[in-house]
Amino acid sequence: MRDREPLIKHIRTNNWIILLIVGSLSSVFMSASFTLGVIIGGLMVIANFSVLQHTIRYAFSDLGAFQGRKLGLIAKSYLRLAFMGLIIYMVITKGWVHPLGLTIGLSVVIFSIVGFGIRSVWKTSSREAI
Repeated sequence: MRDREPLIKHIRTNNWIILLIVGSLSSVFMSASFTLGVIIGGLMVIANFSVLQHTIRYAFSDLGAFQGRKLGLIAKSYLRLAFMGLIIYMVITKGWVHPLGLTIGLSVVIFSIVGFGIRSVWKTSSREAI
């Protein structure tokens, strides 16, 4: 489990960098509600990712054995998703954010994970070519 710490730290750092880049580009080229959607969505998904990481870390031991209660873990996951859905519903129905900007913000973690995967494949294939 400890060998995954650098991986998680790298993804978490990239989440903030991607949010900074996308938020900056949005503030230059898009409207204020679109930029607010990007920033709110990015902050929500980064917080959600951190809570999920915390929950999983405490649910499993260092050896990978499940040590929590399944019902509690499932309940926490549903509560977290319901809370996210409630916030998304509120910011969209109140008209505070542009839905497309919110969607882009909510995709920050996906961009980070996909970027990490592409970089890992690139490193592996470039070592094989030498």
